[in-house]
Amino acid sequence: MVSRTKLDRTIILEKATEFIDLHGLDQLSLNLLAQELHIKPPSLYNHFDGLQGVKQELAIYGTEQLYVNMLPAAIGRTGDEAVRALSRAYIDFAKIHPGLYDATNRIPDSTDKKLQDAQNAILNLVVQVLQDYQLEEDMIVHIVRGLRSILHGFSSLDRTGGFQMSVNLESSFSILIDTFIEGIHSMVQKQGRSD
Repeated sequence: MVSRTKLDRTIILEKATEFIDLHGLDQLSLNLLAQELHIKPPSLYNHFDGLQGVKQELAIYGTEQLYVNMLPAAIGRTGDEAVRALSRAYIDFAKIHPGLYDATNRIPDSTDKKLQDAQNAILNLVVQVLQDYQLEEDMIVHIVRGLRSILHGFSSLDRTGGFQMSVNLESSFSILIDTFIEGIHSMVQKQGRSD
């Protein structure tokens, strides 16, 4: 049981994360969260601006946690190995924290500075990894968008049971990322021929 003296934003967000990972973001309510924390619902207003405030903070918290999960995957790795490791870290996060991952993509206020800082940290990490390929700046943006689309699409389909065939899913993911990496190498060669 959480006592009132120990209740803070971090404890609330951690409990909310446990709840949404188990039941889904759409099931979250202030009443249910208060029950999980063994407090009265009005106490949550001391920390958040209602349910939308909780969801906004979950979006920020989730984005920060995704970065924390991806960062070690990039350290000490370069090029193809780093892209594979970052991709795996992203997919693993979405699988371990399905509700929190959902919260990072359903944001009440996308203009929030703390959220933008958290998003930019992930973007900068991926861009830093992609700079090993020495691509032009616009091409890096295209590749970042493509990689995010692949990872989000794969995670979303996996979470909603979209992969029903008996063929090994891990192999499918590896082939998908390897094919994407081959595409990066193709862009590198094209850029080299045009220089």
